[in-house]
Amino acid sequence: MATGGEKRAALLRQITEEGGFAFVASAEKAAAGDLRAAEAAREMAWEQLHSAPRAEAGAAAWRDAYALACLHVAGLRAAAGDRSAALRALDMGLIMGGGLLRAELDDAIAGLGRGEAAAVPVADGDVQRWEEGIARGRDLADVLKLLPVNSLSCKQIERRSCISLEAFIRDYFLCESPVILSGCIEHWPARTKWKDIKYLQSIAGDRTIPVQVGKNYACTELKQELITFSQFLERMWSSDSANLACLAQHQLFDQIKELHEDISVPEYCLAGGGKLQSLNAWFGPHGTITPLHHDPHHNHLFAQVLGRKYVRLYPASISVGLYPNPESMLSNTSQIFFWTPWQPIFIGTLMFNFASLQSKSIHSVVILKLCTANKVIEFCCKQN
Repeated sequence: MATGGEKRAALLRQITEEGGFAFVASAEKAAAGDLRAAEAAREMAWEQLHSAPRAEAGAAAWRDAYALACLHVAGLRAAAGDRSAALRALDMGLIMGGGLLRAELDDAIAGLGRGEAAAVPVADGDVQRWEEGIARGRDLADVLKLLPVNSLSCKQIERRSCISLEAFIRDYFLCESPVILSGCIEHWPARTKWKDIKYLQSIAGDRTIPVQVGKNYACTELKQELITFSQFLERMWSSDSANLACLAQHQLFDQIKELHEDISVPEYCLAGGGKLQSLNAWFGPHGTITPLHHDPHHNHLFAQVLGRKYVRLYPASISVGLYPNPESMLSNTSQIFFWTPWQPIFIGTLMFNFASLQSKSIHSVVILKLCTANKVIEFCCKQN
């Protein structure tokens, strides 16, 4: 197995072959203790990440190069006593970098220990707002007021309690039928620990995470921001709708190991006959909406840890009638916004009334848990 030094040397040779002579020169100076060179190398790698298509052969190498530059910056910042800048650099390496040096990034973060941001006590007002958010909306009648008219007039998804893996495969997985599995994650530490904002602040408050800001990912106003987990938690109870932030489809548990320890992978992920391909987390405030879309994988498992979520499913057989977006970036997303289901809209020259879909094979369900904020985990298993 290659050592860390051997991996770095091989990476620099590959970057040289990609024409990254300036990066290699700066990286070598950074390794010798030059902070300005380290920052320059990181900037060069960042520009490459945002200029070259990801499909190009050298794209993976430049992601690893970015991680290497982040390691150099973090090491020099930490040596100068700037733990906050060092931790942010390491988090950026995990978020944007490749996998070659991930273990080194994790080790460097562990070496920094808990910082001042994690040690600062949470204000009483923040704790109160968080607890009020948890207590809000436990009544199902209140939840239903938030949904579109006649949202639950369609077919309900079957609900089963802790069935065996064999029964899950036989009765649902092979016949591609949705099912709600209840009582399967009650043992997770996350089910209790994540109710406590002080706990979340203590283990992840000073970590940098990517969030989406906007009504939903398909809106034209959508933007991406990099903020600390503490800042994100503050926005979750904010009343500023223009500043609505959601942590969506991010491999949070690979980045923040302490949160990973609060969950476990359900055995139902074995149904695909392969290894776990992705493990994503969603944290979102009250009012977060995901547009109607289809996922690239057919064998998703969603775990609702806390909060509530309204889920609406349509069979693949009527995909054309759901009008996929012609834009390549949104080709998996419908042009129809179902939150106002009885309003006619124009798609091109075609007027389409949402009510025409009500007779289709629709599945609908309200998942009601404990608090206002949604905390959802998605497991995706790859078949061999």
